[in-house]
Amino acid sequence: MTEVIGVRFRSGCKTYYFDPGETKVSAGQSVVVETAKGIEFGECVSGNHMVEDAAVTLPLRPLIRIATPEDCQAMQENRKKEPRAFEICQQKIKEYNLDMKLVRVEYSFDGNKILFFFTSEGRVDFRELVKNLASIFRTRIELRQIGVRDEAKLLGGLGVCGKPFCCATFLDEFQPVSIKMAKTQNLSLNPVKISGTCGRLMCCLKYEQDAYEDLLKRAPKQESFVETPDGTGTVSAVNLLREQVKVRLDTAPESPKTYRNEEIKVIRSGKGKRPEGYDSPEEIRANWIKQMQEAALARQMEEAEVRENARKLRGSAQETAEKLPESGVWGRQDGAVQETNGSGRQDQNGANEAKPGDTQQVHGKRRRSRRQKQREQKPSEQKAHETKHPEQKTQGQKKPENEKTDSKPSRRYRKKKRTAGGEPGQDSQ
Repeated sequence: MTEVIGVRFRSGCKTYYFDPGETKVSAGQSVVVETAKGIEFGECVSGNHMVEDAAVTLPLRPLIRIATPEDCQAMQENRKKEPRAFEICQQKIKEYNLDMKLVRVEYSFDGNKILFFFTSEGRVDFRELVKNLASIFRTRIELRQIGVRDEAKLLGGLGVCGKPFCCATFLDEFQPVSIKMAKTQNLSLNPVKISGTCGRLMCCLKYEQDAYEDLLKRAPKQESFVETPDGTGTVSAVNLLREQVKVRLDTAPESPKTYRNEEIKVIRSGKGKRPEGYDSPEEIRANWIKQMQEAALARQMEEAEVRENARKLRGSAQETAEKLPESGVWGRQDGAVQETNGSGRQDQNGANEAKPGDTQQVHGKRRRSRRQKQREQKPSEQKAHETKHPEQKTQGQKKPENEKTDSKPSRRYRKKKRTAGGEPGQDSQ
């Protein structure tokens, strides 16, 4: 680290470092320093402070002293001489008919040298002019050719923004500016609008160039093919500062819509053909809907086919059930053959009359129950059946109150029969 002070001279805005030694200097004080051109008068813009060694240009020139009132008075007298020197030089330029424009005249602090600044489009042979000026002022004469930017820096003025020139206030050095910066910042390429008072491109184009380049990396190019929430389209305009783009949708190219950069997806950067094998979200959605419709139609056809097969099976089963009573024998009783439809009764026309709950269907055949068979029997057959099987009674027939269910007579009954002279177990006639 090195202790330095910052000094700025009259002819520019660049700050130079000097070694203060043991002197404490405050910002705003006038100082006298030693330079490569001799002793100069300047103004301290930054007091004693430490800087990195790499920021210091060696050898570091020393501070001679803080300016005294005498130094300030000498500087003012030198500045009073400058207008007269300027007029004399202008007259000599006209005499020698030189193609040059005088810009400014500066006296050195010690008065040993006069510096003339001029501009010219080409090289100028001013040797005779220098000899004439040296004979008039009796001092060293130096003519320095500068550019139009340096001219604006020395003269100063107001820019198109309404503020003083940047080069005359704070710019240390001129930065290169190109027309590409104006294109990147989407500015008008009209030279009148992007040029400064000096006639060159404005220095302020360089200030925001880095920010525009960073924004340009995150933004799509013109005519890029992109995907948006409303569908696919082509980028028609890009707003770098707002990070927005205008997109002409394929479905509505007459009315562009504005989207933010994060809302879109770039499919093709810049101009070109549509990528091969690319399907837009609309096409993917349409294909998906088509596949779903085809699948639903296939399921409907399968269900219709299943229903048709079930209907055919039911029809064949019904036909089989209708044919069986006409050609089959359902059952036999006591050598008699009866054809019924399962209800056990026939109507007057010979057709079987069905009664709900009286039949059972097993494997497509109808079987009559024992109770139904008993109803179909003739009274004589039913009586013979009851005589043969007295323990079996027809359902619904009530038993007499004095009838015993046990076939063996009771003891009291046997005793009564014995007294009457009969045998037990036999009924008297």
